[in-house]
Amino acid sequence: MLGIIFITSDSLFSQVFDPIKGCVIDNNGECISNTLLTAVPFLRITPDARSGAMGDVGVALSPNSNSLHFNASNLVFSEEQSGFSFTYTPWLRNLNLDDIFLLYVSGFYKLDENQAVGGGIRFFSLGDIDFTDANGGSLGTGRPREGEFTLAYARKLGDKLSASLSGKYIFSNLASGLQVNGVDINTATSFAADFGLNYRSKTTLGGYKGEWSYGLAITNIGSKVTYTTDNLVKDFIPANMGLGTALKLDFDDFNSLTFALDFNKLLVPTPITKKIIASDGTLSENKDWDKNGNNIADYREKSLFSGILGSFSDAQGGFREEMKEVSLSFGMEYWYDKQFAFRGGYYWESAEKGNRRFFTVGAGIKYNVFGIDLSYLIPTSVIPNPLDNTLRFSLLFDFSVFKGE
Repeated sequence: MLGIIFITSDSLFSQVFDPIKGCVIDNNGECISNTLLTAVPFLRITPDARSGAMGDVGVALSPNSNSLHFNASNLVFSEEQSGFSFTYTPWLRNLNLDDIFLLYVSGFYKLDENQAVGGGIRFFSLGDIDFTDANGGSLGTGRPREGEFTLAYARKLGDKLSASLSGKYIFSNLASGLQVNGVDINTATSFAADFGLNYRSKTTLGGYKGEWSYGLAITNIGSKVTYTTDNLVKDFIPANMGLGTALKLDFDDFNSLTFALDFNKLLVPTPITKKIIASDGTLSENKDWDKNGNNIADYREKSLFSGILGSFSDAQGGFREEMKEVSLSFGMEYWYDKQFAFRGGYYWESAEKGNRRFFTVGAGIKYNVFGIDLSYLIPTSVIPNPLDNTLRFSLLFDFSVFKGE
């Protein structure tokens, strides 16, 4: 069980890259998944039910307190002066597990028309786990847990443009205090930053008034982490670049419809294989796998910024494989009288980069100071999703209503 905390390249030893097909292949010569590997992947889990019902879009959506996760620069365009939200997400509910869940609490406050601040706490509980060694002997019971604390500042750079900067502290305690092969296991920690831009412009389309929104978010740019005391190699956290756009149309005083589209790409090195197969079927060593001869894959030894900058051109399959590392999210949201919302969306990921694909649906209701959002995930691929057929909810509060009264 403890093997889950070591992100190694051992699983790539038996895999081979085929230059003709441009992919990693199995023993049958079929292309298989070459997923990007990072530590603390919980940072990329969509934490709120609204976006969770819209295919995980959020980079350019109309702002609320959960914008802190996607793009904090949206906050300064909020019509409310403040907001607060609480989201509970069950995890692996299909396996009847009730002690694995994600909690997300976030809030914001507008200092004035040009500035806003926000903060959030994310906590991921992995339940109770019985640890065993390689021979099946008991190593005791633990409660793995991970978390994130975030503070953000957003400011308008003009009537239509805003920018934000967020700082965060991340911890991951999977098996702290135990030993594996004589190596002590520690809590992994990291400091990271997010940067966001948002541009909003009024428009008219088909005779209806609306608003175009464009967003750029570069998130989780932070130090690499390690779970062991030997520190031979550290692992990247899931740095990500998101590009998004959203169009909101107001049909009349009671009905509005929003369309949103996001593109996301992890800014981490692409795993490469140790061996390459030639057209005649012979295998050869990949000279780029370990140039310094220390038996550790060179892509894992890259520095933070070398890994980020190289993430656009380091795939063995070239530009074609790089494009497969871009995931797509699409969502729609309908509001009636600014009180009742109905949502739907779709998430798509290449079969060679994880193959996560699912539809999402949800609804929301807002009344005075209080609001609630619900979302439900419907899988469309053979790859199981921890949120398959799971209902999650967010509670939202607008305390500025009391100030108005």
